[in-house]
Amino acid sequence: MTQSVTITSPVDGSLLAERPYATPVDIETTLTEAQAAQRQWRRTSLDERARYCTAAVDAMLAMADEIVPELAKQMGRPVKYGRGELGGFEERARHMIEIAPESLADHVPTQREGFRRFIRREPLGTVFVIAPWNFPYLTAVNSIIPALMAGNAVILKHAAQTLLVGERFQAAFDQAELPQGLFRNLVLSHEATADIVQSGKIQQVNFTGSVKAGKAIESSAAGLFLGMGLELGGKDPAYVRSDADLDFAIENIADGAFFNSGQSCCAVERVYVQESHFDQIANGLAETACKLVLGDPLDPLTTLGPMVRGTAADFVRKQIHDAVEQGARCLVPAEAFAADQPGSPYLAPQVLVDVNHEMDIMSEESFGPVVGVMPVRSDEEAIQLMNDSPYGLSASIWTQDMTAAERIGGELETGTVFMNRCDYLDPALAWTGVKNTGRGITLSALGYSTLTRAKSFHLRDLNEKQSGTN
Repeated sequence: MTQSVTITSPVDGSLLAERPYATPVDIETTLTEAQAAQRQWRRTSLDERARYCTAAVDAMLAMADEIVPELAKQMGRPVKYGRGELGGFEERARHMIEIAPESLADHVPTQREGFRRFIRREPLGTVFVIAPWNFPYLTAVNSIIPALMAGNAVILKHAAQTLLVGERFQAAFDQAELPQGLFRNLVLSHEATADIVQSGKIQQVNFTGSVKAGKAIESSAAGLFLGMGLELGGKDPAYVRSDADLDFAIENIADGAFFNSGQSCCAVERVYVQESHFDQIANGLAETACKLVLGDPLDPLTTLGPMVRGTAADFVRKQIHDAVEQGARCLVPAEAFAADQPGSPYLAPQVLVDVNHEMDIMSEESFGPVVGVMPVRSDEEAIQLMNDSPYGLSASIWTQDMTAAERIGGELETGTVFMNRCDYLDPALAWTGVKNTGRGITLSALGYSTLTRAKSFHLRDLNEKQSGTN
């Protein structure tokens, strides 16, 4: 087995970094130190935990000038947008720190004479966070900060493509002088990752990635009664009603489809349009796509960088090719993006029409800058098609009728319903999904429920008269 892992930049194929895998001794030491540190950490006040976590957030933000180009080199997002991820990182981290006291407060039911009764949220122990490369700061912070605020220790395993992000987290917590052992970033093979899951020394696994990998992790944890948070992707739909602001819808759906080269779990991958506006929406999306600048993500003028690797781009190229073979039409001409060549991670955006749900482009996750557009005749048809998917992360409705959006949203099999926006996580709301998108919750007050366990206290005072015997 190889003893190290390398990062190859999608920008130019250069070697960015090489890191050795953690040894079995490193892993065992980390697990043991995490257990010991957590026993002390769980007794610290929320104010004290917040002080450390806030200092780590501040330390991370102070690295922004280094992080932005470093991130572009690792996974291809243009530097033009690099600070946006750090802005989202800060928003989520500070929100979860702020709401911790209320979210973790004792739940006190109506009291009975002679008794004191309450439910306390206690930390689980050690939380194992397995983070992806596509939004490497945002996805990791969803679990790391609330896990620590809840009184847990955290072990981070970052994606091989974004190992430097894990090192940034470690540096931030080290600068914050977080007590040793409470947070540790490890470089791990798949085998070592499974070993940690099966070690008996962690209590929760939070994973973001593919359905295949999520099933493997769940299989590794079989019979161990571990807590499990799995966000496994999506095929998120948008529905444009006849009363929508069409220009606004085109601009924002295009952003939701093409931002980050479409490499987002909640990217818009399929669009349903009331047939009276179909041509305007489809052509508008194509025109917006043609205005994107595909190229070197280190160039401040670039608005569409490479996908993470050439094989990922070729997967989407095949989806597009197969759809065309089945009768779909491409609205973005190939000559508009000369950088798009077979095998290259630089993939042109594409809008497809004359599509249907027999095509993979409308049923299987693409994770690239492509979107299919279909006409519908009614809300009911749109609902049926939006639900015709093995995934359910988010769905967006574009309308000026909030009552209709709420009614339609109530019928959708999804974790989040948007109206007139998409591809965004509000940290005050639960981030969750249904079907093959996975299970569990991050963010919001509810996110703390998966990082703690309930303990009930039923205390009887024998010095007071009782009104019953039970």
